[in-house]
Amino acid sequence: MCAAVFSGESAFGVETDEMKSVSVMEGDSVTLHTDAEIKKDDLILWRFGAEDSPMAEVNRSAQIISVSESTKGFKDRLQLDPETGSLTVRNIRTEHSGIYKAQIIGNKVIRKTFNVTVYARLPVPVISRDCCSSSSSSSSYCSLLCSVVNVGHVTLSWYKGNSLLSSISVSDLSSSVSLHLE
Repeated sequence: MCAAVFSGESAFGVETDEMKSVSVMEGDSVTLHTDAEIKKDDLILWRFGAEDSPMAEVNRSAQIISVSESTKGFKDRLQLDPETGSLTVRNIRTEHSGIYKAQIIGNKVIRKTFNVTVYARLPVPVISRDCCSSSSSSSSYCSLLCSVVNVGHVTLSWYKGNSLLSSISVSDLSSSVSLHLE
């Protein structure tokens, strides 16, 4: 019944709201709130990804809560609130980015969709300086270098107050990124 209800229309009225975008940092927890009024006889189903892999189910009338251990990479990370239908993913990873779908089946069918983006934590950038002055003239200069290693899809920027001085973006998987300021 679960797959048939998710993929097709049912005899009940169907209420679908717009997709909500959620951003979270890797290692944090995220709770996806259904914001629906859950009744005692409602069945709550959660699915993940393009494959619509089953993640969790609450059958409140039978007082059964089941969390699928077969869903890729979610072992021991999922928590389901039987009162609200909300799903919490603890210690989330970048591979958990994707589409999450909740379906609440009762007098009507309510569908909620979440597009979750998990961002990797960046390493702390290293800032080094090289200052020189000329003995023959009164000029001097300093060069600052900001660099990070083992990153991809990153932007480094130099600011003076709120003013952007320079910036570099890298979208391919690079081993290091550097930005000079003189």
